[in-house]
Amino acid sequence: MSTNPTIVFTDVESIAIEERPIPEPAADQVLIRTERTLVSTGTELTVLSGDVPPGSDWDEHIEYPFTPGYNNVGTVVETGDAVDDVSVGDRVATYGSHAKYVCTGAGACRPIPDDVSDEEAVFFTIAEIVMNGVRRSDLTWGESSVVYGLGLLGQLAARISHAAGARPVVGFDVASSRLERLPDEPGIVAGNPLEADPESVVREASGGQLADVVFEVTGNPDVIPDEFDVLRDQGKLVVLSSPRGETSMDFHDYCNLPSYTIIGAHNSSHPSVATPENPWTQKRHADLFFEYVADGSIDVAHLVSHAESYEQAPRLYEQLLEDRSDAMGVVLEWE
Repeated sequence: MSTNPTIVFTDVESIAIEERPIPEPAADQVLIRTERTLVSTGTELTVLSGDVPPGSDWDEHIEYPFTPGYNNVGTVVETGDAVDDVSVGDRVATYGSHAKYVCTGAGACRPIPDDVSDEEAVFFTIAEIVMNGVRRSDLTWGESSVVYGLGLLGQLAARISHAAGARPVVGFDVASSRLERLPDEPGIVAGNPLEADPESVVREASGGQLADVVFEVTGNPDVIPDEFDVLRDQGKLVVLSSPRGETSMDFHDYCNLPSYTIIGAHNSSHPSVATPENPWTQKRHADLFFEYVADGSIDVAHLVSHAESYEQAPRLYEQLLEDRSDAMGVVLEWE
């Protein structure tokens, strides 16, 4: 029987491709042959590097060997006996790992429209996270948005804020290669905080006003207090990243006096089921993302910086550990 090549972090800074058995789907599951997976350069490299604060939630949930990956696109090749809404041959996106074959519950599958490619669809999890954060911010048309950190989450935050009607959208990063990946569209402004004062950049872009919403996507706990400098009184700071460590701040100066609202936006804050109060589940956000890609509202093809065979994964991860400043969408191909 064929084997199942699977990427595994065997220990800190140690990557292997292991041949594992092909999983068998339970009655309510489907078996998927993977076509593309996307590396989460934030979460996965944090796990691989072992660079997590002792005693943190990260530290408590990471054990080696670790099977990474949660952005999987593939084709259904087998269904369980109780599955009647997913068929063999369907293209689906799931939270499956970096493996040639993965099993998942049929209800967790996101059907991929024919006019969305595998390379575009594989960004769906990143889009779900960002759409949830933008929605939790209550950002509305005409308000200004600032994004700190232009990795994958930040790039999508800028694009989705713009699609939601934010004007202007200002993206900050210290890497010029990331700034250059922002869309060249009216209402989107790039800035390097090491070269220009962020408050001045924001005021110039928005007619003298400060931002209505700031999205923290750097993951660096030390820079978060500075991000409030561009936020108007009673504005909102949304933590889209998973900061690696503690942030020291005076809540009088950074929350109470200016009456800021600080909002967490982890992917798990999606509702588990749609309700009249909040119908925006992960799956519904994925459907919206596919619609935006199909009609050209959002371009993610430009975000692919690497597209290589999964067999090159150990080399790719080692390169990313050394320097990921030029990396964006790292796509693994499983043909």
